[in-house]
Amino acid sequence: MKALIDVTLKESILDPQGAAVKEGLLKLGYHVEGVRIGKHIEVELKDMDIMEAEGIIKDMCEKLLINPVIETYTFRFEV
Repeated sequence: MKALIDVTLKESILDPQGAAVKEGLLKLGYHVEGVRIGKHIEVELKDMDIMEAEGIIKDMCEKLLINPVIETYTFRFEV
């Protein structure tokens, strides 16, 4: 089972990388309102109950994979 985790900065946190990409896109003629940059993490888990896997992924995210002060995350599973 594979967990697919998407991490982004909280809306209240300035995203200088996203701002730089937005400016580049505008200069290229693309009409964009905003850009936010995040990261994608894939974690391969042993086969287990989905509820157990959810708990493990939440624990991993909150203890190591994200900074809960400035980041938020979502995840889903590929079986």
